[in-house]
Amino acid sequence: MPISGTPSRAQLVDHLVRTRIAGDVATPRENNLSHYRQLANGVRNFWLGLELGDRWTDEQDVLAVMAERVGVNDDPEYRFGQDTIDPELTVDALDRMAARLRKAAEGRQRVLFATGHPGGLLDVHRATAAALRAAGCEIVVIPDGLSTEEGYVMQFADVAVLEHGATLWHTHSGEPMRAVLTGLERAGRPLPDLVVADHGWAGYAGQHGVDSVGYADCNDPALFLAEAEGTVQVVVPLDDHVVSPRHYDPMTAYLLAAAGLA
Repeated sequence: MPISGTPSRAQLVDHLVRTRIAGDVATPRENNLSHYRQLANGVRNFWLGLELGDRWTDEQDVLAVMAERVGVNDDPEYRFGQDTIDPELTVDALDRMAARLRKAAEGRQRVLFATGHPGGLLDVHRATAAALRAAGCEIVVIPDGLSTEEGYVMQFADVAVLEHGATLWHTHSGEPMRAVLTGLERAGRPLPDLVVADHGWAGYAGQHGVDSVGYADCNDPALFLAEAEGTVQVVVPLDDHVVSPRHYDPMTAYLLAAAGLA
């Protein structure tokens, strides 16, 4: 049955597992290891807007971080089958994100929201933006006329997205965030105090020196490496595209309540 209202921690953990946001997730082990290997081999699409240099060239080092921060199987010989996200780590990260959102609300900071996974996470960001606006924060409006080679950088429901062919676009690239921050600087407007995002949007913001928090799947290791290095402040591990985006509603309710924004 769906959860009404704000779940307790135990209720949320159970919900995350039942909906496969965490626990036994849909992403197979072989896909995870392939992505860790490609990141270690320097394939930029897997760096999510970050500059990792030569610090993560051993895929076993990447796996170790992912086991610690996400809860994937830490056995390098386990190469095929089911992989996991530890729901307790997901909720721990939500609590850390809530603390940063509370700080933003108390300081009435300027906050920018963005997603490279609009099919799953757009409404999570929209609801968080609405709560911060109600608390007195400025939700950053991006400049008009921004684009990248992939498409146009637009804003819907307070969330920056990439639009291509009249469709909201799934992207790992940091270029849309580069376009937004460059556009703000060109217009003489201040950069955000905080970015709440995912994928390359979160990675590039953190790399650019803006406080950044966000969400990432177990096959997207770059943001967790950035969190380990301190480039990104908080990364919540989850499956970022489950069967229904409504499954994320209890998670969002828990996050906003923990931040004092409910």
